[in-house]
Amino acid sequence: MKLKSDNWSVDEARNVYHINRWGAGYYDINASGNVEAKPLPGDDTAVELTEVIQASQKKGLSGPLLIRFQDILRHRVQSLCRAFDEAIERFEYGGQYHGVFPLKVNELREVVEEVLDAGKDDAFGLEVGSKSELSAALALQSNPHSLLICNGYKDANFIHTALIGTSLGKRVVLVVEKLDELQNIIEIARSEEVRPQLGIRLRLLSRSTGKWADSGGEDAKFGLDTAQLMTALEILREEGWEDCLQLLHSHIGSQLPDIQTVRKAVQEAARFYAKVRQLGFPVEYLDVGGGLAVDYDGSRAAFDSSANYSLREYTDDIVQTIGEVCEVENVPHPNIVSESGRAIVAHHSVLAVQVFAANSKTEGMQFEYGEEEHPLVQALLEIICHLEQSSKLTAYHNALNCKDEAHNMFTLGVLELETKAKVETLYWEISKKVIEHFRNQEGHVPEEIAILEDQMSDQYICNFSVFQSLLDHWAIDQLFPIMPLQRLNEVPIREATLVDITCDSDGAVRKFIDLEGVRGTLPLHSLEHDGRELSPYYLGIFLVGAYQDVMGDLHNLFGRVNEMHVFLDPDKPSGYYIEQTLQGHSIGDNLATMQYDRLELIHHMKQQIDRAIKDNCLQPEEGARILQKYECGLDDYSYLSF
Repeated sequence: MKLKSDNWSVDEARNVYHINRWGAGYYDINASGNVEAKPLPGDDTAVELTEVIQASQKKGLSGPLLIRFQDILRHRVQSLCRAFDEAIERFEYGGQYHGVFPLKVNELREVVEEVLDAGKDDAFGLEVGSKSELSAALALQSNPHSLLICNGYKDANFIHTALIGTSLGKRVVLVVEKLDELQNIIEIARSEEVRPQLGIRLRLLSRSTGKWADSGGEDAKFGLDTAQLMTALEILREEGWEDCLQLLHSHIGSQLPDIQTVRKAVQEAARFYAKVRQLGFPVEYLDVGGGLAVDYDGSRAAFDSSANYSLREYTDDIVQTIGEVCEVENVPHPNIVSESGRAIVAHHSVLAVQVFAANSKTEGMQFEYGEEEHPLVQALLEIICHLEQSSKLTAYHNALNCKDEAHNMFTLGVLELETKAKVETLYWEISKKVIEHFRNQEGHVPEEIAILEDQMSDQYICNFSVFQSLLDHWAIDQLFPIMPLQRLNEVPIREATLVDITCDSDGAVRKFIDLEGVRGTLPLHSLEHDGRELSPYYLGIFLVGAYQDVMGDLHNLFGRVNEMHVFLDPDKPSGYYIEQTLQGHSIGDNLATMQYDRLELIHHMKQQIDRAIKDNCLQPEEGARILQKYECGLDDYSYLSF
């Protein structure tokens, strides 16, 4: 749909980019047309993102820039804890809530420390799935009342390290994923003379839908089925370790979009808990796993990138469902554990990227046409001449036929290059006019015209790497909210897809959020006016705090981006301060990860320069200057500089 300037406003921009829906109160557009962050909903303090970009430039940090709002992170942790506490009070539930943050969602130390500090009054803990994560968690987590849940497959060293925490009085729970793992834990705990705190993961039959459906069900990667659970209970009984089984765990997938799925899984897990309690095992905790979804697209629907429930509905359903099952089964209410990671960290990070160029099919060489043009060119000129009176669909079909014929003739060697260029220029001009006609018409738009409109869209070239900073979009088609950070009081007159600076055609964003599905293009502003390039144009890619920080690779050796951590401060004139800046990876840093030694590289370059001097291709002072320039280049930021 064409966006018209006569009724454009900031409110219209909010509707076009859906910021009031996915922004969750944390992001909005101000009267000046700039995107601002409101890290504490209900507090009027706002931070313009373009101001943060300017502040980063003054500190010598160029884009792309990852902006972390630590207050949002804290608010997400505390909101989750309050929601569970309020549900427990509403339903007169007998247990307590104990949240844990899964490190795999974002292992960055600054993030983990902020989560733990925000949840210290609620004994918020951590969940780990590897020996590396466990080593970090043991050192960072000092609250003796918080849980440290150990999921994933475990070898002897993993078990030994976990038992160190138990020896220190920490609540470290080793979750059994398979039967032989239980036997290993028993043997090692005996040798260490430590009684372990154990959990068992249940392989529920309940399944999710969408991208992570395979995480649950009978074919799930982790967990014990009912028969294996009975075997594990018998092993513990024979060992006299009934009291060591403190937790039952279940997890059916990440980003659960449908609340009905949550209810069914929790009901099944609660039934397992009740039956195990009735067998004489004093289980204290029921872990409902992760899956609390983030509404990336704002549709509030049971769609992969959304959720058809609120935080209150989620917590109410979990607490009420577990309570009802326990009442029927006449067992104590367990303490509830959840492993929400995505819902805690997604909102706090924004990736700001600069658009520095655009590719357009309708902007190219301007031709002059004479009377002796090739028949295909004449045919297209004739279509343009009578386009107003013609059927637009017929005109498009005729133009497409001319373009295809020109391609075939050129391939056979019977069409000149200039003629082919004229044919293509006229074809795109006709296509543009046809699209504008259908945009301005009410009613049905033919599918081929809708496809043509996507083909006609511009490519906006952005200074970032999809593979490093937006890997989930490339790997699993995860949708992220993307919008301009400024000029939102102006109507966006272009439709575009985004391409990154990697040498790979997959380094692109061609799917964007929409309330009724997925858009193929994004409305953006022109980069030029009257032939003059406007001020730098920035886009924000929002809700990237979950997984993207830790899953990105080094495609084309583009490394970690520059970062700024923002905290609100009412005593500052701006209302906020920059708590920390983190330098992104330099060229040398990225090369080192691939086993390129800096000194060895410089040595090889010096050898080549010395050879060039010896062969009189370079003067000695010029050679020294080149070597110095090469060395300094290794310290450059790996992204483009403007």
